[in-house]
Amino acid sequence: MQEHEIRRGAVQMALAMLLSGTLGWFVLQSGQGVWNVVFARCVIGTLGLGLYSAWRLGSRSWGFTRISLLWCAAGGVALVGNWLLLFSAYRFCGMGLATVVYHTQPFWLVLLGRFWLGERLSARRALALLLAFAGLVLVVQPGRMGLGDMAGVGLALGAAVLYALATLISKRLPAAWLPSQVACVQTAVGVLLLWPLADLPALGHAGASWPYLAVIGLVHTVLMYILMYAAFRRLPTAWIGLLGFIYPLVALVVDDLAYGHALNAAQAAGVALIVIANVWGLQRQGALPAWRGRRMAG
Repeated sequence: MQEHEIRRGAVQMALAMLLSGTLGWFVLQSGQGVWNVVFARCVIGTLGLGLYSAWRLGSRSWGFTRISLLWCAAGGVALVGNWLLLFSAYRFCGMGLATVVYHTQPFWLVLLGRFWLGERLSARRALALLLAFAGLVLVVQPGRMGLGDMAGVGLALGAAVLYALATLISKRLPAAWLPSQVACVQTAVGVLLLWPLADLPALGHAGASWPYLAVIGLVHTVLMYILMYAAFRRLPTAWIGLLGFIYPLVALVVDDLAYGHALNAAQAAGVALIVIANVWGLQRQGALPAWRGRRMAG
């Protein structure tokens, strides 16, 4: 792989992760309920990703079959559920802490792969999982957290598990599909699922909320995913994992500046353990091949 391609991919990935780290602020500032935020994200994302995919494909067929479309829709259910849980977690424990807990996704992916697909769990990966668990305990500090914070942590963990499930489901999708096609179908599934549950009158009269919702849909969904997918084609897996940690770090900084939610020394040590476990135990062994074409941060 040429050096200038790696540099270009690194810039694209870094920009995507910087955008990801600000997502929680826009969700909270919108003032809308979680169902409405995710519904608006799905509507805007479907339109934007659909237009982009149509432009990329030109006159070519989208290549869907009934079975592959069903698998894609199943991934969409997991992905939308992941967004609902993560955005709810922001309101309970803050966007910074929720994002750090959510960034344990790689470890849930390895565990699901072990027990669902029967993939081998090496001693190195097992040790990395133990390190990550220790880091998570330091971050969460269960004995010092209130019920609201613990509820937020639980929601973020649930979101991470659903994301890992969506990633595993993506392995059953045709490799020839554009990632934006996958994302478009999955956000369309979200529109269908959430239409009866969203508070449409509140959205219709939420003039002050729409700038935030528009940014979530156009910037944090369409633009961010296009940048990530372009980066995935240019970067080795280890680079993707390393640059991916820009996401929770930016979220922590934004949460501190906007809402005064700073981590204490023990929690910062926990974040460091999670980073070390990910880089040392997972990324260098290529434990996450599905990330190269399917990863959807936030």
